[in-house]
Amino acid sequence: MIRALRHAAPALLAYAAVRTLGLLVLTEWAHRTHRGVRHLLMRSWDCDWYLRIADHGYTHTLGTQFDANNLAFFPLYPALVRAADTLLPWLPRGAAGLGITLVCSLLAAWGIFAVGDRLYGRRAGVVLAVLWGSLPVALVQWMGYTESLFTALTAWSLYAVLTGRWLWAGSLASLAGLTRPTGVALAAAVSVTALLTLKAQAADRTFRDKATRLPPRALLGALLAPFGWLAYVGWVGLRLGRWDGYFAVQKLWRNEWDGGVGTLRRMRDLFMTERPPLFLAMVTATLLGAVILYVLSACDRQPLPLLVFSGLLVLIVLGSSGVYFPRARFLLPGFPLLLPLAVALARARTRVTVTVLTAAAFGSSVFGGHMLLGWHGPP
Repeated sequence: MIRALRHAAPALLAYAAVRTLGLLVLTEWAHRTHRGVRHLLMRSWDCDWYLRIADHGYTHTLGTQFDANNLAFFPLYPALVRAADTLLPWLPRGAAGLGITLVCSLLAAWGIFAVGDRLYGRRAGVVLAVLWGSLPVALVQWMGYTESLFTALTAWSLYAVLTGRWLWAGSLASLAGLTRPTGVALAAAVSVTALLTLKAQAADRTFRDKATRLPPRALLGALLAPFGWLAYVGWVGLRLGRWDGYFAVQKLWRNEWDGGVGTLRRMRDLFMTERPPLFLAMVTATLLGAVILYVLSACDRQPLPLLVFSGLLVLIVLGSSGVYFPRARFLLPGFPLLLPLAVALARARTRVTVTVLTAAAFGSSVFGGHMLLGWHGPP
């Protein structure tokens, strides 16, 4: 454990430095505009939804009001906030959630480094962690949102798959399924890879005797992976008294699968009939960039679990008809998409790598301030 932490130390220190820079820029910007940084990070927008769930629990009815049913938010993060608030009742409201997010962001950076290090070496792992911390909407990683928790579970679950630790992979994927709706993408990545591994072992005579003596951990991992997501969706159905209860809640949030028609229509409207603000232009660039990076990832022949996860994540985000502006945030856990860039920068000259990463860090810091103080809406 200590040895692994020392090995990851450059990535963790560089990631923390990037996000500290973003926090300092936000603090100065907020001071100039007479806004409270603590409220922005702990209690604004979705942060407040999670805090209210932690305080009062979930609603018992579906209702008819748009954008108002809290069953759309998955339970693991508010459960952790509630537990922390119970253990530390003297903390200000929202502080426990922010503390959880900060710890999870470092665990996420560590897991991202571990994946990059295993596949392409230590330098690529460090660059990958820094790139993740330098995304335009990376400030969300240090807010009371679920992205850092979900990314930490995702990164370590994928690392467990790459190293053959199937029970860990399935358990972490199950927890991710209790954190965000896109946990289904991680569950699919773990389950598909595990089942294909079992198929390959069954076809290989050298594994047949071992398979008869040892428990099929890959099969257990495959069964565990979707359990969290299915459990919450099933619980919502029971709570509302209808089998499609969770999907009815999503429909109230105008979040339905339409194959990407709504996304393409919104992009067309933004650039054909409107003058998009900076934030929405960035969201559109992120969505298009994700598609390009996925193609590059496939061309690089990334391991199957990474391709399945990032591919399904992009498909879910692009194919849903929900609100447009949070989509860049929804893609934050898709760190495997950054691997082609990380590998290219890791192989470049040190001066080029440092220059690009420094520019990305400053750009992320400035955009983070704009996101929370210049854009009139949630990230």
